[in-house]
Amino acid sequence: MLSLSYVGVLVSDQWLQSQFTQVELRSLNSKFVSAKNQNGKVTVGDLPPLMVKMKAFSALLTEDEIRQILGESCGDMSSEIDFETFLRVYLNMQGQATGKLGGPKNSSSFLKASTTTLLHTISESEKASYVTHINIYLADDPFLKQFLPLDPATNDLFHLAKDGVLLCKLINVAVPGTIDERAINTKRVLNPWERNENHTLCLNSAKAIGCTVVNIGTQDLVEGRPHLVLGLISQIIKIQLLADLNLKKTPQLVELVEDSNADVEELLGLAPEKVLLKWMNFHLNKAGYEKTVANFSSDVKDGKAYAYLLNVLAPEFCNPLTLDTKDPVERAKLVLDHAERMGCKRYLSPKDITEGSTNLNLAFVAQIFHERNGLSTDSKKISFAERMTDDVQISREERCFRLWINSLGIESYVNNVFEDVRTGWILLEVLDKVAPGSVNWKHASKPPIKFPFRKVENCNQVVKIGRQLKFSVVNLGGNDIVQGNKKLIVAFLWQLMRFNMLQLLKSLRSRSRGKEITDADIMNWANRKVKSTGRSTQVESFKDKSLSTGLFFLELLSAVEPRVVNWNLVTKGESDEEKRLNATYIISVARKLGCSIFLLPEDIMEVNQKMILTLTASIMYWCLQHAAEEGEVALSPANGNGSTYTSDTSPAPSISGEDERSSLCGEISSLTMDDAASDITVSSSQCENEDTEIATAESHA
Repeated sequence: MLSLSYVGVLVSDQWLQSQFTQVELRSLNSKFVSAKNQNGKVTVGDLPPLMVKMKAFSALLTEDEIRQILGESCGDMSSEIDFETFLRVYLNMQGQATGKLGGPKNSSSFLKASTTTLLHTISESEKASYVTHINIYLADDPFLKQFLPLDPATNDLFHLAKDGVLLCKLINVAVPGTIDERAINTKRVLNPWERNENHTLCLNSAKAIGCTVVNIGTQDLVEGRPHLVLGLISQIIKIQLLADLNLKKTPQLVELVEDSNADVEELLGLAPEKVLLKWMNFHLNKAGYEKTVANFSSDVKDGKAYAYLLNVLAPEFCNPLTLDTKDPVERAKLVLDHAERMGCKRYLSPKDITEGSTNLNLAFVAQIFHERNGLSTDSKKISFAERMTDDVQISREERCFRLWINSLGIESYVNNVFEDVRTGWILLEVLDKVAPGSVNWKHASKPPIKFPFRKVENCNQVVKIGRQLKFSVVNLGGNDIVQGNKKLIVAFLWQLMRFNMLQLLKSLRSRSRGKEITDADIMNWANRKVKSTGRSTQVESFKDKSLSTGLFFLELLSAVEPRVVNWNLVTKGESDEEKRLNATYIISVARKLGCSIFLLPEDIMEVNQKMILTLTASIMYWCLQHAAEEGEVALSPANGNGSTYTSDTSPAPSISGEDERSSLCGEISSLTMDDAASDITVSSSQCENEDTEIATAESHA
């Protein structure tokens, strides 16, 4: 698991390795070794006296607080741990320390949390709750109903998850329409290829709804590893439960703030669970509850906050005994009875409340919000909130960049691009990810930032780095980002995303003959690829209106992998409805193949030139990369265990830079930029006979 050599400290989990510099790893390894007892072992109980002396925690956490955190996250303090587990404990403790300090307002704890638990243990309460959720929401699914209901007392959940169908269906429950269910392989017995396709589709679709899956691969799901499967299910369900906690879906939330633009903008930038806390405290304040609830754990353990909240939202079901009883467990039981009479499904037990289970308490409050939010229907306030939300095109651009940034695996999590980038910190994180070493962290300030000029300093450095990377930043100043200038922010993010795309293509240069490729060459390759299968469809450019039918992309996908398209499901693309059916199918088929893409069916139907270009390039990239892996497995980067990745063991490719095999699939929003700016002039892979299919257009010779 751990190997030391002249190259430094290596750990088998690549995601974990990426969270630390070599200097940090050497230092932490030294501390870990020093903590070993007479038997040469380290237990969870050995960590508090060690960690309280570390600079990262000494000023923020006491030894007792560290012991309490470890007790909650690890359970048995006598459990032996290895170095990798120690690193996970360290990262978890960093998050706790940041939270105590206040943390950035946009931090989204449940989405940023690694899907790997510290000791690879799982919460039986959470498992039971998620099984109940699945049994309710998927009970009528035509395929899954033969396997439901699942028994929470068994491991049926993890066995059923092994073929990928359950996870794909759950994603569609959370965000309807994400996956075209015609693309899911559904039959009782799947072969390894079909199972791997389902999991690849699942992981790439999970990214497209905002899940953090940087440290989980298809093989983890095929094997049904409980801690990883449960972590992913947890994120998917929470995305579903918190889906309405924004002004776009619930404009009545504007009642939580004053009628000023600044307050509404602040609300727009809050993470969904922060909005939920704000909503809860809004009603608690009206009910006369004197404390402020700051979390879904210790602050709700005694059940009193719940009693006040339910009494103000549903007084008709009020039970005076709820507040009179002295026993917290009895009070929790009465609270759940009250909520059930309101229509809330019972997912948690009184013990889950009294023990302060964060995930389950958050889910419980979200349920209460869904059943009865108690907010005003004041049309004047609602219309004010609706004016503050973006138009359709801006929303699509914001969604694209948000999902792309969150797929990079940076420390921060973006909830609203235009609000969250205004400190400059997130943009610096992204720049450091796509252009390592470009950021001078000594001159950067991490949120929360007290003084406005520090934000300007951060943003000035962002613009400076952009200039060094040859971005067009003529009209952009650091203050424009701080002020939230949407047009300029979008233009900068497009260039940043495009730079990342070009770097990925350049990474294939080692297997090319140095030939430069332009967008015309990519189109030429696609036409040749389709023609090689005997089909006659050809397109003239990425603006070709015939692309709106989707047929060309389906033929291209079929050309690079004949098994991936079911032609019985394809329409002629003559009406808008037929075009939409094809477009949705294309997106799911591409994700099933291995492309991590964030485009919407509308981008294909409307022939969004830049999105069409990147979609074609992503398919080309996958094709060449896949051919290389089949021909030369040794070209694949070795993982931390010294083995090489194969199509069955590698994480789902992404343009996020999660690994060198990332596919060129990030979606670029349609922007008013020169067509020349969208030219791709980089070297591409040349694999087996694929190079013969890349013919440079005469005009580019």
